[in-house]
Formats: sequence, C-alpha cells, structure tokens
Amino acid sequence: MKTLKFNNGDTMHSIGLGTWKAKGNEVKNAVKEALYAGYRHIDTAAVYGNESEIGEALSEVFNEGKILREDVFITSKLWNDSHQEGYVLPALTDSLKKLQLDYLDLYLVHWPVAFKPGVDFPQSPSDYLSLEKVPSIETWKQMETAKERGYAKHIGVSNFSKKKLQDLVSKASVKPEMNQVELHPLLQQKELLEYCNSEGIKLTAYSPLGSGDRSQQMKGEDEPNLMDISEIREIAKKNNTTAAQVLISWHTHRGCAAIPKSTSKDHIIANFKAADVALDKDDMDKISSLDKNYRFITGKFFEAPEKGYKNIYDE
Repeated sequence: MKTLKFNNGDTMHSIGLGTWKAKGNEVKNAVKEALYAGYRHIDTAAVYGNESEIGEALSEVFNEGKILREDVFITSKLWNDSHQEGYVLPALTDSLKKLQLDYLDLYLVHWPVAFKPGVDFPQSPSDYLSLEKVPSIETWKQMETAKERGYAKHIGVSNFSKKKLQDLVSKASVKPEMNQVELHPLLQQKELLEYCNSEGIKLTAYSPLGSGDRSQQMKGEDEPNLMDISEIREIAKKNNTTAAQVLISWHTHRGCAAIPKSTSKDHIIANFKAADVALDKDDMDKISSLDKNYRFITGKFFEAPEKGYKNIYDE
C-alpha cells in the first residue's frame, strides 16, 4: 500500500475508508470489515453522526489485540457550528469521547464556513457567522492548540481553495498538513495539487467514485457516472481490473489519498485492492485529458451572500 508521509515521519495509507452517509450497525460493520481486510485509514466527521458507532467498532477490534490503535490512522472533522474560540476544543473532545480514543491522527476544519453555535444546517442567513466575525485564523489557532496538547497528531482543512489556503498559510504558526477536497478525473484540481505539493500540504480525495448514493436534493440534473466514462472503462479492461479500481488507483499515482465509501464487504475489499493496480503513462495521460472542472458537491448549499459566503471554492 502506498502511503503519504508527514513531516514528523508519520504515515497514512493512500486508500482509506470513507464513512459519509453510513450510519448505525451498517457503518460499524463496515469499519470492522475494512480493518480485517487490511485498511489502516478510517475517515469520519462530527456531522456524519456516526462517530459513536465507529468508536464501538474500533474499541471491539482493538480489544481483540490483533490490530493496535497506533496502527490505524483515524480522521475526524470540526463542524461549522464550532469555529469560534471556546468551541473548537470541546468539539474535538466530544469526537474523541464518541470515538473512544485518546487522540486523533488527523483533525480537519470541515468547511471554510461558520455557523452560529448549535446550528447543524442553516435555514436562513441569520444562522451564519461571517468570516469577518469568525475569521479562519481564529479557528485555526485553536486547531494549533489541539495539536500542541496532543489531541490531534496532525491538523488540516477540507474544502479549502488555493486562495483560502494561501491566506491561512500566511497567518498560521503551524501550516495545514492536509486539505481534503473533491477529486476525480472530471475534477482534477491540478493548480490546487501543484500548490499543495509546493507547500508540503497533502491532498485527500473525497467522492473519488462520484458519491452516487448521496441524497437526491444534492444531485444535479443528468449527472455523469464516473464508472461509465468510456476511457475509464477502456483502461480498466486493459489492466484487467474494474472502473472503480482505476478511479481509486489514479489518486495514489498522483501522490494523493482517496477515501471511497462503501458498506459492502465485497466493495470494501475491491476498493482496497485498487492499491495493486499499476497505471502506466498512457493511462495517466488519457485520464488527464478528462478534466472538466465538474463538481458533484457544488457547495451552493452553503451560499449566503449576505454573510459573505458566495462562490465557496473561489471559482
């Protein structure tokens, strides 16, 4: 398995288990199956509402004694209602309690958007806090404190554009170590990847398979199916593998991580085996030509121009 290496020498598997939209026993069983299949990278977030079930799965597996806590890289994320000073550390400790952990390997600021405390999802502009009122650096300073105190070994962000990252890097004492963003052949974000590489910031791809199981209201009309792209299917056939495995393997060849979500044991195992797929230069060139800057997760659900939230990705 390819790994991403942090400055202190810690490593993270390039292929992890995503858990967005997975709940209850379904996600608990998925985490256990993933760990038994060889995964050592699990991704969750406070807003997913599944940290307690994931915590049960981790506790049960670690208690068996064959897989140790220090062998598994676990990520969670700060929700938008806890960006203010005084809210970040309590949110993190709440996640730790639910996950039954003493520390996280990676903690991310989920979105560059701030809500009022207690707001899960905004119903009106009044539910937002402007970035003038809660600038990203205020949130980030608390993330730095979390790392300093050992609550999180590594800290980073999610859904940050190059512009927002540059601003944060210019003000931070500790540079973000990770940016988790939507990445796939139709949204390659080459400029962002180049910038992150130049700054030593790692990239993790969410929705690497297109997130086809998300709710209908989050979908656009006539969305493309990544696994039906003819070039992807041709590459899969040439390499005697599946389209999904090509899509996942592509990220590892770019030096990124990917966190495909699945609750099916067979798919969990197949996604992990994408690590064994070797794409050649022709394959990579063919995929490179597919970029259309197409987003499945548009971010429009967080647009509140009255509070300064417009064009979340700065495009």
